Amino acid sequence: MKPIRLPFTYLCRFNRRMMTLLLVVGACIHLWAADCRSQDAQAILEASFNHYRGNASEATIEMVIHRPNWERRMQMDAWTKGTDRSLVRITAPAKDRNNGTLKKGREMWTYNPKVNRVIKLPPSLMSQSWLGSDFSNNDISKSDSILNDYHHTLTGTTTHEGHKVYIIQSKPKPDAPVVWGMQILHVRDDKVLLREEFFDEDLEPVKLMTGEQIQMMGGRMFPKVWKMQEHDKTGQYTLLRYHRLEFLDDLPERTFTLNQLKSKQRR
Repeated sequence: MKPIRLPFTYLCRFNRRMMTLLLVVGACIHLWAADCRSQDAQAILEASFNHYRGNASEATIEMVIHRPNWERRMQMDAWTKGTDRSLVRITAPAKDRNNGTLKKGREMWTYNPKVNRVIKLPPSLMSQSWLGSDFSNNDISKSDSILNDYHHTLTGTTTHEGHKVYIIQSKPKPDAPVVWGMQILHVRDDKVLLREEFFDEDLEPVKLMTGEQIQMMGGRMFPKVWKMQEHDKTGQYTLLRYHRLEFLDDLPERTFTLNQLKSKQRR
């Protein structure tokens, strides 16, 4: 039998069709992989937040504001419930005792016992410094904005103390009411948040939070110390050092009320 010879123009059309098909298939695979990375990243972050927040928690924390020429220390009690409720009350030094903050959802209030006044903070002040520290009002309230207002992508992995660490890039959704143009988070495979880097709208680094001295606290692995430091400001940082941490099944709703914010009782 003589071999079948196809016209050259037919072969060209066939090759173009095959190339188009391969490009379409490749694009679909790329989109599918990107969607999987996004879903994986979201699940990793949600698991991490649930890990360090739990259903509810109660803690005693020391805050150290360190500057090149001075240092300030405060003691506080803190309660959280879910991802959107928290109450923090200063217990020492005496001049700051019973100052507090309450956050429910996207709303936040502060209380100053010297003037017996509760002030509701507008959203524009959520990014401002909390008690002169390197943490913002939003940081101290452990807002769940990162879960709801950002798209997340798994960009790589590394290792830490024998654990796999997921590197996640988070960029804001369109029209999301957020301050940061991007965040990059490092989460271990045991759900421990190791690092969170904050970038402005021009994607320039602004500050960095790290979890340190990871150990068993409240029945789970947890950073005993959180450190917040502004970019390129050596010798200036704030530490949150946990002295006691207990994860609870629940806390009563009365814990997160304005009356409780003004109360001098522990809870």
